[in-house]
Amino acid sequence: MGRVLTQALIRHPVSACPPVTGIEATVSITGPCELLVEYVVHGDIAGLKLPTVAMPERRDNLWQATCFELFVALDGRGYAEFNFSPSTCWAAYRFDDYRSGMRDANGVRPVVDVMATDRGLTVAVDLDLAAMIPDLHRRVGLSAVIEQANGSKSWWALVHPSDKPDFHHRDCFALQLGAASSL
Repeated sequence: MGRVLTQALIRHPVSACPPVTGIEATVSITGPCELLVEYVVHGDIAGLKLPTVAMPERRDNLWQATCFELFVALDGRGYAEFNFSPSTCWAAYRFDDYRSGMRDANGVRPVVDVMATDRGLTVAVDLDLAAMIPDLHRRVGLSAVIEQANGSKSWWALVHPSDKPDFHHRDCFALQLGAASSL
C-alpha cells in the first residue's frame, strides 16, 4: 500500500490531437484492493469536446466521447474494463477473454472527480476492486479517448501493440501493480 506509479500515455500514430501536449496517468495503491487513478491532460482544453458534468451514475458507451479507461487483468484470460467520463459518469465490465464474454461488472462503484482549467483537465477516480479481485498483484492498462471540438478523436495508451488502436489487446496491460512489480 502507498505505492504511486506515474506513466505518460502515448498517442496512437494513426491519430492527431494538436490541442493536447501530453497525458499522464498516476495510479496510487490506497488499500489492499483500492486504487486512486488520476489522469491529467495538458494543453489547450478549450480545443476539446468535453461532456457536461452530470449526476454520477453507471452509463454505457462512454468511450464514444472523451473518456479515460482502466483495464485490469483478472485470473486466466479474463479482464475488467472501466470507463470514466469527465461528466462523472462511469461504466464497469468483465470479459472472459479478448473482447468476448462481456457483461456488467457488479459490486464496483467508482467515484469520479473532475477539475478543468484552460491548460489542464484532471479526472481522478477512487476505485475499490475488492468485489472483483483478492489483491492488486496484476497487470493494468491505462488509456484515454480524446475528442476534439471538431469531432476528431485520438487514442492514448501506455503502449500501442498494433497498427490500430486496441486498448483490449493484452500487451496494453503494460503496468504491473502490487508486489510482483519489476518497476
